[in-house]
Amino acid sequence: MTDPSPPPVTGSPPLPPVLAWPDLRDWLAADPGLLPDGTPAVPALFIDLDAPGTPAQAATLPPAAGSPPANASLPAGSLPANASLPAGSLPANGSLPAAGSPLVMSRWSTMVDHHVLIGLTEHGVRPALASLTGTLTCTLVANRRGAVPADQIAVPDLGPACRAIAATAAAAPKAAATLAGLLRLTSDLPAGQGLVAESLAYSMLLAGPEFARWRALHPPHPPAPVPAEPVLLDRCGDELRVTLNDPARHNCFSRHIRDGLAGALDVALADPSITAIRLTGRGPSFCSGGDLDEFGTTPDVAAAHLIRLDRSVAARAERCRDRLRPLLHGACIGAGLEIPSFAARVEARDDTFFQLPELALGLIPGAGGTVSLPRRIGRWRTAYLALTGQRLDLPTALTWGLVDDRAP
Repeated sequence: MTDPSPPPVTGSPPLPPVLAWPDLRDWLAADPGLLPDGTPAVPALFIDLDAPGTPAQAATLPPAAGSPPANASLPAGSLPANASLPAGSLPANGSLPAAGSPLVMSRWSTMVDHHVLIGLTEHGVRPALASLTGTLTCTLVANRRGAVPADQIAVPDLGPACRAIAATAAAAPKAAATLAGLLRLTSDLPAGQGLVAESLAYSMLLAGPEFARWRALHPPHPPAPVPAEPVLLDRCGDELRVTLNDPARHNCFSRHIRDGLAGALDVALADPSITAIRLTGRGPSFCSGGDLDEFGTTPDVAAAHLIRLDRSVAARAERCRDRLRPLLHGACIGAGLEIPSFAARVEARDDTFFQLPELALGLIPGAGGTVSLPRRIGRWRTAYLALTGQRLDLPTALTWGLVDDRAP
C-alpha cells in the first residue's frame, strides 16, 4: 500500500473547536449522534483538559467502562455557552434529560464508545482526570519530556496533530467512528473474536460510501506480474525462514503474498519441531501494505468477510506468536505493521517506519491491526496512528513497545 494520505495542508488553518472538559457530560447528554444519513454529527470532538474545573465535576464524568456513575446528576437547563451543537439537537423546551434516564444511560453506553474524543493538554493530565483519559479515543500531550502513560501521546505541538485528526475524521467520519468503537471492543476480546469483529466492520465499510468515493477516484490498474514464488520457505535446523518475495512492489500484501504466508504459517503450526519462524522481506521494504488494486474487487462483501477469515494470516500469526520472529526494515505499512505485531518479539532495523493509512481510503486496519496493535501499544496509540496517518519512526516505536529491539 503506497501512502494514500492527502497532501500536507499548506498555511495555518484554524484549529478545530475545543470543548472544556467540565462541559463534556452535558454535551454527551444532548448530542444528536448522527445526521439523517447516518454520518456522525461531530466527526471528532477535541476536549481541553487544561480548562478549570473541580474534583466534583471530574467525578461525574463518564468512567472508562462507558456507563454513567451511579450518582451522576444532570442539571436542567441549557448547555454551556461555549458548547456548540448542531441545530435540532435539544428537545423543544431546551432542557436536558434527567439523570439516570434511559436516554442518558444510552448516550453513555453507545455514544462515548463511537465518538472520536480527543483530549488535549499543554501541561499534562491532572490526577483527577486520569480516568477520563482512559475513556477518550486518545489524549495528546504537548512538549512532554519523558514517558507518558499508554493512553497519552506526546507531540511537539498540539496544532498539527489536531488538524491531522480533524481532517481525517471529516473526510471519513463513518470509518473514524467505526474504528473508535471497534478498538474499545477488540481491546477486551480474545484475539479470535476480535478478528471476527474487525473483519465484519471492514467488510461493512467496503460497502460504504467513503470507500466507494476513494475507489472512484483511484480505479484499479491492470494486474501486475506475480512472482513465481511470492513467499519463499527455507528450513534451517529448527528454524523456518519465511521471506516475502515481491520486492518490485515492496512486498505489498497481495492475495498471492497472503496465501503464501498463510501456507507458510500452516507448515509451522503442523510441525512442533519448528521452534522459530523467521519472517523477513526482500527488497527495500518489509511490506508496504495491501495491494490497492485488489481493494473492493470482491463484489460480495459477505463473501469477502468469509474469505478474510478463512485465509487469515493474522489468526495464524497469533497462534504461533511465541515462535514468530519478524525482522522488519523499510516501509511497514498497514498489514506490514499489523501482522508482525502479533509476534512475541519484534526486531527492526534503523530505516524502518510504520504507518496506518487506511482511514484515508474510508476503511480501517483490516489485517488484524485492531487486535494486535492494542495488545502492544494500547488502543489509544493505535487510534492515534490511524487517525493521523502519520509515519512513526523506530525510536518512537521502541519507546511505545511496538518494536522490542533494534536489529543489526
